[in-house]
Amino acid sequence: MTPYGVAYDSGKGEVFVANRDSDNVSVISDSTNSVVSMVSVPVEPFGLAYDPAKNEVFVACSSSDVVSVISDATNSIVANVTLPAGSGPQGLVYDPSKGEVFVTDFVSAQVSVISDTSNKVIATVGVGGGPYEAAYDSAKGEVFVADGYGSNNVSVISDTTNTIVTNVTVGDMPFGAAYDPSKGEVFVADGADSNVSVISDANNQVVSTIIGIGFYDVLYDPTTNEVYVANGGSGGVSVVSDANNSVVSTLNVDGGVGEAYDSARGEVFVANSDNGTVSVISDAPASVSTSAATSTTGTSTTTASSSTGGGGGVPVFPYAIATAIVFTVILSASYLLVRRRVTIKGPSE
Repeated sequence: MTPYGVAYDSGKGEVFVANRDSDNVSVISDSTNSVVSMVSVPVEPFGLAYDPAKNEVFVACSSSDVVSVISDATNSIVANVTLPAGSGPQGLVYDPSKGEVFVTDFVSAQVSVISDTSNKVIATVGVGGGPYEAAYDSAKGEVFVADGYGSNNVSVISDTTNTIVTNVTVGDMPFGAAYDPSKGEVFVADGADSNVSVISDANNQVVSTIIGIGFYDVLYDPTTNEVYVANGGSGGVSVVSDANNSVVSTLNVDGGVGEAYDSARGEVFVANSDNGTVSVISDAPASVSTSAATSTTGTSTTTASSSTGGGGGVPVFPYAIATAIVFTVILSASYLLVRRRVTIKGPSE
């Protein structure tokens, strides 16, 4: 399995994980950190989005131009939404004010807008490059789209008109995006530059650049006002304070790509594409000293700190029996991070 996208279902206390290479979605209970169900979907699921109004999970099946809709009551597909041919859907974001799902179509360089009432595409919006992920700005009613491959652009789409209202220049190959409502800012991982651009939604301009992190996914934690940046490979997960846009910790995970925040338990689930597991991280408030390299007026630049935690995770094999081992990793003299490592055995083991 190669897990990528992750979504938290607040109604059920479950985490849905898209397993790209095995064409299915694992459902993990956040109370036991074990897989409770598997849902087969069309080819190569990538991104996920949870719709709390419908209690459904939308799954972008990247090689089939289909978005599957899973009911969390039955963990079964209730609809398949056909996108325009050659779309290549990657990321999804749910817009609660409109009851719509915005889908980034990587191949066709556009965004498809799906109504969760009809489960049909109601609009398409052309964007630059090959878009990967998107973030919804609830204060402005706008969707920020990381235009990804062949681009250094973020497209800003109004959800009222489904048209682009502006474009923001960021670093090379923006991949992940997350909205921070406490600051009115959007964090964008610039994949090729390995930086994170911070955009103010007040003027749609980059106000800060965090150097040395940022490749895949970006996640905002509303409890701690921190941003988790999945760096992939051996880069771990960087934890950024939105107070000063500085890195407070770097955690070792095995190929972290997708992320989801579990608000009920204060935990972050990270999909580890390298080893087919999901790491579970406690968001206990950090007190690690940061290492600020430079800071200039208007645009600040910050170098990542080097605190590290241990690896491990929840394997996402089907219908498995889990044994949880809880342990603590010391990140620095002043910071303890609680993480769970869950070993899961398959039915034949």
